[in-house]
Amino acid sequence: MPNIKSAIKRVKTNQSAQEANIAQKNAMRTAVKRAETAKAENAENTDALVSQAVKLIDKAVKNNHIHANKANRVKSQLMAK
Repeated sequence: MPNIKSAIKRVKTNQSAQEANIAQKNAMRTAVKRAETAKAENAENTDALVSQAVKLIDKAVKNNHIHANKANRVKSQLMAK
């Protein structure tokens, strides 16, 4: 544990930022899985779930949570299914 006041604050902000990053990445993964299962089951709201997943994928790329090539690959696989 750091002794300097600014270092203590930095640890707290890093931890909260890490939690936010993980939450955003998990939300993206969940949206992709929901869209995939909806496509597999031919659900009525497939288009909405796919567009939501694409939106979250694009946000993850914008915040550098995933690489742009991976995002394009995942979006392509979603559309192909």
